Amino acid sequence: MTISEGKKIYFASDNHLGAPTREDSLPREKKFVAWLDDIKQDAAAIFLIGDLFDFWFEYKTVVPKGFTRTLGKLAEISDSGIPIHYFVGNHDLWMNGYFEEELGIAVYHKPKEFTFNSTTIFIGHGDGLGPGDKGYKRMKKVFTNPFFKWLFKWVHPDIGVKIAQYLSVKNKLISGDDDAKFLGEDNEWLAVYSKRKLEEKHRDYFVFGHRHLPLEIQLNESSKYINLGDWIQYYTYGVYDGESFELKKFQKD
Repeated sequence: MTISEGKKIYFASDNHLGAPTREDSLPREKKFVAWLDDIKQDAAAIFLIGDLFDFWFEYKTVVPKGFTRTLGKLAEISDSGIPIHYFVGNHDLWMNGYFEEELGIAVYHKPKEFTFNSTTIFIGHGDGLGPGDKGYKRMKKVFTNPFFKWLFKWVHPDIGVKIAQYLSVKNKLISGDDDAKFLGEDNEWLAVYSKRKLEEKHRDYFVFGHRHLPLEIQLNESSKYINLGDWIQYYTYGVYDGESFELKKFQKD
């Protein structure tokens, strides 16, 4: 993809809308929508790197109630011709066509590589990648199992969503979210994963979410690992302008 002069690619992750309650997350949602309004002026594309919602499940004819401002703004931007790419996270991995059909947003369930102006960027949410985190990896296999998903969809939405929201907030094993503390370059497991991927082929940037901690780690002289942070504490996002990638903080109230 070629980025025209004056255009930019934007990246954000980990909004966890709906947590701990819809009322508490509403100010964060409004701030995120304000950011979307700002960036649509010069966006060539927008990448949302997972956990936009604290819980999301698509029944055959039902999706979770709420998030109208966010979904409406995404539809507006998509309808204007700006492509939006969505990587599912561990809190919203049960996406199954709604974003594609209703919003025209491409959805990815695995990391994917993109090339912009000869710059290669490897993108994914980050859950279950790299060494460690074995408890969550086992749990993810259950949640992505077709039988488990089929079983859950037969639970009435009012009950199923309430159970899932409780587990999402209360159970760290299910959420997969560790405390957002810097572990040191040698122990940041997504940085370790990125270094392993570099053994296969060169990438200029590895961009992930999930850690809830804005990070920039130089992997070698020409490759960098970026973690986007979150929209709970940091309100950080990534920008690629056709030449370089930068982490920024959204300041507008």
